[in-house]
Amino acid sequence: VVMRRDVTEELSADDLLRDRETLLATVLDASPVAIVMERFSDGRIIYRSDEARGIYGETTHATAHYPTQEGRAAYLKELAQTGRVDAYQITSLRSDGTTFQAATSGRIVEFAGETCVVSALTDITAQLEREDLIKYVVEACPAPIQMTNTETGEILFKSPETIALFGDVSSARAFYADPDHRASFIRELRENGMTREFQSRFYNREGEEFQAAVSANLLNYGGQEVMVSHTRDMTGQLRIEEELQQQRDLIFQNEKMSALGELLAGVAHELNNPLSVVVGHSLMMREDTRDENLLRQINKISDAAERCAKIVKTFLTMARQQPAKFEKVSINDVIQTATDVARYGDLGNTVDIELDLAPDLPASCADPDQITQVLLNLILNAEQAMRDAGIGDTVTVRTSEPAKVGTVRIVVEDNGPGIAKGNQSRIFEPFFTTKDLGEGTGIGLALSHRIIRSHDGQITLDKSFSPGTRFVIELPADAETPQPSDEDSKITSQDPNTARILIVDDEVDVAELNAEILQRVGFEVEVASTAKDGIAMLRKGPYDLIISDLNMPDIDGRGLYDTLKSDFPDLVDRVGFVTGDTMGQSSQGFLQEAGRPYLEKPVSPTELRGFVSEILDAAGTAE
Repeated sequence: VVMRRDVTEELSADDLLRDRETLLATVLDASPVAIVMERFSDGRIIYRSDEARGIYGETTHATAHYPTQEGRAAYLKELAQTGRVDAYQITSLRSDGTTFQAATSGRIVEFAGETCVVSALTDITAQLEREDLIKYVVEACPAPIQMTNTETGEILFKSPETIALFGDVSSARAFYADPDHRASFIRELRENGMTREFQSRFYNREGEEFQAAVSANLLNYGGQEVMVSHTRDMTGQLRIEEELQQQRDLIFQNEKMSALGELLAGVAHELNNPLSVVVGHSLMMREDTRDENLLRQINKISDAAERCAKIVKTFLTMARQQPAKFEKVSINDVIQTATDVARYGDLGNTVDIELDLAPDLPASCADPDQITQVLLNLILNAEQAMRDAGIGDTVTVRTSEPAKVGTVRIVVEDNGPGIAKGNQSRIFEPFFTTKDLGEGTGIGLALSHRIIRSHDGQITLDKSFSPGTRFVIELPADAETPQPSDEDSKITSQDPNTARILIVDDEVDVAELNAEILQRVGFEVEVASTAKDGIAMLRKGPYDLIISDLNMPDIDGRGLYDTLKSDFPDLVDRVGFVTGDTMGQSSQGFLQEAGRPYLEKPVSPTELRGFVSEILDAAGTAE
């Protein structure tokens, strides 16, 4: 009996199965992932891929793949809970005895009636090293970096710098001084996916507010909307910007004051010559008259003229940024004088002036007239502001010796309306004023600032003072006081002299006045209205002294001096200058270069006589 059965399909299935097994073996052996099948109970290896064989060798049990059996037990325990694990990190042991970190994915399967474990292992040593490097870089980065849940504010990662800045807090919501600012920040971040230099006020770890800028990127991490942000503390930057702005303001102010100085110098120069005539003749009339009524009138003229002369010299002083006349003074006495003057006017009827003067205050080296001018300006400004606003009624002036050694502090404050914040940074600018047209020039505070700076002091507005306005002045104390020249020690109206003097000045009235002043004490004086005439007179006869103006037509004071050096070298040490222009760059340069003594117009008879005496004595001229 013969039976025949068609096995074509079976053979084809066997061939297909063999092909599949061959394909599977090829794939598994070619895979860069180490694959191991082991019995769950004892770890006996049923299959290993070529990659696993290269790592572990021809081991018979998977227990040899672990440095400790505790590591395998923990892995199997995790696997037994759900029948599978993914990316489980273990420490594995190579055949050469070295260890490495591996990410393992495992499954529990049934094979040949036994429970087995199939594990796929990937060496993640390089990956972990890169992650460690990234972590090291992030943690060592000198900037606060954090990862935050955008919605909840939960901090998922914070660098040590973040902890140092904000403290070890769990939510970024605690960073913001104003919660609404965080809402604006999140809105901008979601609209653009990123934000750069978003500025806000934050709390630091001590609970103090500070200004910072946040830059962030929005991303998805583990199914959460998160942001990675960097916070930049702007405290130092803002301080530097403030200092730079102050320096720019100072430069701008100096430029304005330079222009103001040129203007004042021009005005002063034009006033000097007529003032010299008024001052000189009034003083000589005072010397000549004995009539009391006439003397009283002369004194009024003289006092007014001297006041004008002092104002002119003050203008020149402002432009030069140096005090006109130093002397050791009591600041308390200066304040008393200034407040007494202020009380004489309408001020005394509208505002109370209170004094709080520290006893035993050290003396200061200053020009009392200029400091009085500053104090009067501050007091009168306060009075006008309070009167116009209808707010406030008291100005307080106090002195103290601050902790800073070698200084004297003056505080002038009022309870008036104060200065608007928008104007506080501009109050010392020349020509800036908030007063109505015709009521203010914008020069008062600028000149006050220049006066105090010329005394090596400081005047500042206390911006934190409220309500009202407070100015703080600090002046050096116990400074060296230049020894004043004894103007009357050499020559007086009773000391006759026989020296022959040539006065060269294109202002005939001034020249004749100075000649008369010197003739009254016995000098023989001749006058030349031009330098050319003066040089011609020098060639005709000997002179013991030449007094010359600087600014003259044709040949000026420099030209005359050059002629003396070339043609009359014995007279170079016998020349002095009386001029109303010491502010021009040319004049300043010449006077500094020549090194010859000079007087600023207007001059008093006593000043002129003392000036002449000093030059003659220095040159060795006998009476």
